[in-house]
Formats: sequence, structure tokens, C-alpha cells
Amino acid sequence: MTLPATLESITIDAPGHRSGKVRESWAVGASRRLIVTTDRISALDRVLGTVPHKGQVLNQLAAWWFERTADIVANHVLDLPDPNALLAVDASPLPVEVVVRGRLTGSTSTSLLPRYQAGERMLYGHQLPDGLHPHGALPAPLITPTTKAADGGHDEPVTSTEVVQGGLVDAELWARIEDTALALFARGEKLAAEAGFVLADTKYEFGLDPDGSLLLIDEVHTPDSSRYWDASGLDELIASGATPQGYDKEPVRLALAAAGYRGDGPPPALSDAVRAETSERYITLFERLTGAAFEPGETPAAARIIRNVSALVPAVPAAPTTDRAADNQGATDR
Repeated sequence: MTLPATLESITIDAPGHRSGKVRESWAVGASRRLIVTTDRISALDRVLGTVPHKGQVLNQLAAWWFERTADIVANHVLDLPDPNALLAVDASPLPVEVVVRGRLTGSTSTSLLPRYQAGERMLYGHQLPDGLHPHGALPAPLITPTTKAADGGHDEPVTSTEVVQGGLVDAELWARIEDTALALFARGEKLAAEAGFVLADTKYEFGLDPDGSLLLIDEVHTPDSSRYWDASGLDELIASGATPQGYDKEPVRLALAAAGYRGDGPPPALSDAVRAETSERYITLFERLTGAAFEPGETPAAARIIRNVSALVPAVPAAPTTDRAADNQGATDR
């Protein structure tokens, strides 16, 4: 199987470089950062390879959602100089990931469903009733925070009480974040439903701008940070005991589960079939949510990004870049 070229990495000769699982960023001027979203994909806190067009989908879809939630909370977006790039406020991230769950689902150690099925009813400080069905709606959306893992580590579940008592976020700010997260999730559910999806759960990241004001950062309601299901026939599917089809990382999660991988040690390579299916789901989600056709950016992506960024931020000179060739990529490529 031959897949399109993917953007695995990019190098820009600018200060303050930070490298995450999916994004690379640099300081560009006072209190600004240039963020490039690559095609890398991660799951279980591990980078697993690349997925065609994934970075562009994430960057453009996040921008679409940031615009549609700006009345709820300010965000870090300043400009989109390229389909894969974002010019943002250089915010100071808060040390907690804010996960909001509307459904009893998931398969990881931080998910609700495995623990509920094991008999737990007090989860993340929330008392859940008996009789809930796998993948069914929770009585109300729940905030289930996790710590941010260091490189190679795993996110750990915490309660809202532990967030405050542990000094991660002060009480007044955390109360505001909880209200904001629930409002964002309600907006996400509404717009997702209009496109024929159920937003099952999602993750938000918040930060403080240089003046100390709260900002929504990173991404919002993308298939990397959210679990989307097709609403058509969902109730019947759940009633039959089946697992809903996800328009997100679901093909990757299933491939890892089939390989028996739970996040420890080197991850297995993703097949090109899994990568292609994941790309198709990301693009389908983008098109249905936005109502616009996805138009892949010019390739090679790295050269295009450098050109577009240099035009808008002349102080940023180019350096060697890396696009993954459009060929059959076996395990040796990852």
C-alpha cells in the first residue's frame, strides 16, 4: 500500500524549541510561539508513527473549534500562517489535563468503563449509580482530571479535590476551569450533534497568558483529544452490546489492543492499513463537522511550512526539514 508523504518532523532555527508527541514549537517574538502540528500519532502516551494529513486536520479543525468557542473562553490563537502551523500566545500551561466525559466508555487505566465494570462506583470523586450501560450516557458530564505525564510516563487520574489540595491549581481558578470545561463540552455536544456525531469525551488544556488571564490552549475537540461516534443507529448498537465506531484514533487503539500492547515498552508498528483508515476517519470527521471539503496542503509539507512561516515571521530562518517519503512504510521506518 502506498500512502501520501507525511510530516514526521521539522526544524526551524529559532529559540525556545519545545517538542511534544505531536507538535513542535518555537519562540517568535515577545510572548508568541510558532506551533507546527506534525503527522505523528500517539496513544497510551507513546508516539507510534505517522498518519497522512493528520497534522493539517488537527490544526485546521482546532482553529475551527477555537473560533466557535471564543465566546466561552479566550484562546491562544493569533494566526494560521500555514495549514499545519499556528501562531499563538506563549501561554504557561497548567499542570492538569481536564478530561470531560459524557459516556461510560474507554479502555485505558484512566477510563471509566473498565473500573466501573470491576465494581468501582466512586470514580474521580464522583459517585456513579449502579445499572449504567457500557458506552451509554452518564447521568451528567463529569470532569475527570489527570496529571500531565513526563516523557515516557503515563497520565495519572486525580480528583478535583486533589488538584486543589495538591497545589496544582488554586481553588478559585480551578472552579472557573470546571465551569468553563463543562460549557465547552456542551457547545461541543451541540455542534457535533448537528453534524450527526456524539461527542463521548474530550480533553482540554488550559494555560495563563503573560498577564495571568486564563486561555484555552493546545487544541480543542479534535479527533486526537476527543472521542466521536456516529449518532446514526448508536442506541441500537449500544443495546446490542457492540462498541461504537469512533471517528478518531479508534483504529489505532484497536490495533494496539489486538497486539496486546498496554503502553509499556516499545510499541508495535502500525500497519499502513491502520494508518490509512485512521487518516480517512480524521478527514471524514473534519468534513462533516465543518461542512467544508478537506483540501490537502502542498507537498512537501516541511518546505511549504518554512516558506509560509518565513513570509509572516521574517525573523525565523529555515533549517533542514524532514518529510517522510510517500512509499510503503514498514516497521523499520518507525
